[in-house]
Amino acid sequence: MAFFQPKILNQLLADFPLVPVFYHEDITLTKSIIKACYDGGMRAFEFTNRGEKALEVFSAIYPFIRENCPEMALGIGTIFTAAQAKTFIDAGADFVVQPIITPEVGAYCLANEVAWFPGAATLNEIYTATQLGAEIVKIFPGNVVGPGFVKSIKGPMPNLKVMVTGGVEPTEESLKQWFSAGVTAVGMGSQLFPASLLASAKFDELSSNVKALLAYVETLKTKK
Repeated sequence: MAFFQPKILNQLLADFPLVPVFYHEDITLTKSIIKACYDGGMRAFEFTNRGEKALEVFSAIYPFIRENCPEMALGIGTIFTAAQAKTFIDAGADFVVQPIITPEVGAYCLANEVAWFPGAATLNEIYTATQLGAEIVKIFPGNVVGPGFVKSIKGPMPNLKVMVTGGVEPTEESLKQWFSAGVTAVGMGSQLFPASLLASAKFDELSSNVKALLAYVETLKTKK
């Protein structure tokens, strides 16, 4: 069973709406990145299933998070099958993120009380995801659909909660566009973790950047 139940996880995303999306096969580096994000105020971390060592790294960082980042939820992304979902849920995943919608994955997550964020890029896909039980739908790729798409779908589906991934930049301008459009949360990947930062190991700099971005998002939330 997940450490964070779905209702708590969904509220966690609303309260701390910036989610790192990260993969690296170096366990030590990944731990440092996670701790820097946590120290900066992030409370949900998506590790992606994008390499041969994904399960090995995930299994190593889970106990690290529980000991050193007790208020952080650890999720697994890039999941396509129920078998993959089961493997990572057994390893401790608090939430499962997909680039697509697989009903079997949704059913398995719901049956095991694990938050499920399926990926969608059309209104029909979004509606299907909600009908299958998703309380928050991942909009992907964000750089293709744009903030205008999110704002438009809020018309026929005003209560829809979405997390956008892809095309979200760690800048005030980008965050303002997305949160003004009505997103609940955003996922940020390579732009938050440029190669230069990984090479220099300036994790304090990452923490400071994250803290500033979260503070800015709070100002956007109060303006709604």
